[in-house]
Amino acid sequence: MEKDYVTKELSWLSFNERVLQEAADKSVPLIERVRFLGIYSKNLDEFYKVRFADVKRKILLQDPQLPANSQKTLLTQMQSKASKLDARFHELYNDLLLELARNRIFLVNEQQISEEQSEWIKKYFKKKVLPHLTPFLLNEDRQLLNIMKDEQSYLAIDIEREASSQYVLLEIPSEALPRFVKLPDTSGSQRTTLILLDNIVRFCLDDLLKGFFEYDSVRCFAIKMTRDADYDLQENNESSLLESMSLGLEQRLTALPIRLIYESEMPAEMLSFLQVRLKLSDYDSVIAGGRYHNFKHFSEFPSLNRRDLVNRPLPAIKCAHFSHHPNYFEAIKARDILLHYPYHTFNHITELVRQASFDPKVTSIKINVYRVAEGSKLLSSIIDAAHNGKKVTVVVELQARFDEQANIQWTKKLQEAGIKVIHGIPSLKVHSKLLLIKRKEGKHTAHYAHIGTGNFHEVTARVYTDFSLLTANEDLTQEVRQVFKYIENPYQKSQFKQLIVSPKNTRKRLYQLIDNEIQNAMESKPASITLKLNNLVDREIIEKLYQASQVNVKVRMVIRGMCSLVPGIPNISDHIEIVSVVDRFLEHPRVMIFGNAGKPKVYISSADWMTRNFDHRIEVATPILDPNIKQTIIDITEFHFDDSNKARVLDQAMSNPYIEAPANQLEYPTSQLSTYHYIKRMEKLARKKYKQEKKSCR
Repeated sequence: MEKDYVTKELSWLSFNERVLQEAADKSVPLIERVRFLGIYSKNLDEFYKVRFADVKRKILLQDPQLPANSQKTLLTQMQSKASKLDARFHELYNDLLLELARNRIFLVNEQQISEEQSEWIKKYFKKKVLPHLTPFLLNEDRQLLNIMKDEQSYLAIDIEREASSQYVLLEIPSEALPRFVKLPDTSGSQRTTLILLDNIVRFCLDDLLKGFFEYDSVRCFAIKMTRDADYDLQENNESSLLESMSLGLEQRLTALPIRLIYESEMPAEMLSFLQVRLKLSDYDSVIAGGRYHNFKHFSEFPSLNRRDLVNRPLPAIKCAHFSHHPNYFEAIKARDILLHYPYHTFNHITELVRQASFDPKVTSIKINVYRVAEGSKLLSSIIDAAHNGKKVTVVVELQARFDEQANIQWTKKLQEAGIKVIHGIPSLKVHSKLLLIKRKEGKHTAHYAHIGTGNFHEVTARVYTDFSLLTANEDLTQEVRQVFKYIENPYQKSQFKQLIVSPKNTRKRLYQLIDNEIQNAMESKPASITLKLNNLVDREIIEKLYQASQVNVKVRMVIRGMCSLVPGIPNISDHIEIVSVVDRFLEHPRVMIFGNAGKPKVYISSADWMTRNFDHRIEVATPILDPNIKQTIIDITEFHFDDSNKARVLDQAMSNPYIEAPANQLEYPTSQLSTYHYIKRMEKLARKKYKQEKKSCR
């Protein structure tokens, strides 16, 4: 690691350590802590599929631009850090099992069940589980790579007969059945007993194998494999992007593994057999583990009607402004509206599109989608709009990692409805969050735009924090129109004065904004930069922030995930402070606040500060023009720097200490709770104001 730059891979592991801290935090309700173990595990799976795989690929390809051993050293560091976190994970897992038991919740294995429970399990197995089980015989000819699915739980079974072994592979059907099964309690002690599906299969192995195999003994061992998630898009003039993507996904299904986790009791011969058949190299991770490897399902650990052990619900807030007008278009025309999820309800966006789908005045709708919910109400309304004769254009990003298949399906559905679907080009991913509605109002044509930081996704909008700006401002809506034209034809000339658009002008505009603060500092004017991002790894922009710090610009940042900038280096980054907030909701907005000598410039954006977001994606940041909305964003961002319960300090050591309690304590325990109550208070005041206005009009 360089003194002034942390590699993004190590920084990412440091972020996942912060997730693990939530599992350890006793102020977090117990079941939520268990769920954080699942989130950590899911994150780690993705880390191996994407980050680890990328470093391994660079080693194998021997990138001539990189020092010979730098990537090998990095791989070793990643494995070492991941191993330490893994040890901490299992320590926490055992601690949480004990705490669950103290709360009369027992997670048992097949050796810890009563006679009555064993009878129930056998019936459950025959009725529910058995129809989903197909053993695969592993012999010399069998292509194990083609059989094993990525990130699924398997049992590798050793069937022994007269001193010879036959290996069988069995998939745990956790996609078809619940991973956690509640057992009947016959003791009358009001305890809750859960068993994992894996252990039900282990317990009933004889019921599966007898009649088909003759054996003296049977042993089984849990395994899980992780594949490289990258895939190639072949340039082929004869195939469409849709076909190329489908082919790419097939490639992913058979991509080489980069990690194998096996049960530590597995015999050496069986492990060797699997390693050879899975073509694991010296650069891959082969990790000895316990009986369970697929902890991702722990993120969905059941609530069990134990309200005392889960987070108190925070009912989504309705925006008062909409109820004051006959429809959403009149409301947006009256003033810009800022929505902040999950504190505000996402239903406002689905309702806006629903109204647009049948409003006789609406003539066209354009939207770009990156990730959407499985049964998306929003896209259903988009299809309704097409059926109602509206001109509809949908930009579907096929390369939304891990959502590609869903987006291919949505593409087909939209095209069947006669909707114009645009995919862009493989080299330029569309990551902006835009919606544009054109409406004929008398002789005038009006435009209404959504510019956001998050996806049009009804499900993630309940757990991701994000901003949406709804505006009828002509300067902004006309430039949103230009963005859609640019997406259709990336090679045409486009100019943006208000919006910051990647890859057109983002670097230039951000450098100008930072340079302005540098100039103000040099002229002894107030100078500050406040950022909220998911990731900060672009080397050039980091150097720019170092320059700002060196002339005493106060730089403060909230970075959720990867951060390659190192704060607190003497004469380089003395004036840079970074915190990271990990809490019940996933922090996802991108916010930029530039002091501008006392007249702050505020932007919300779809883009992180990564090279790919600046140079290889279509991203959009919008200025906030309404002074009240501007102040709201500043206030909410400020909460994070005073959060001594959920904000960690990011430093060179990547030790993730919690921030010290500030002099100005938050009104509520965390920045997220403070944000919720702030918005609730603002909406209450707005409703009161509208009520008074209504009375005075009578």
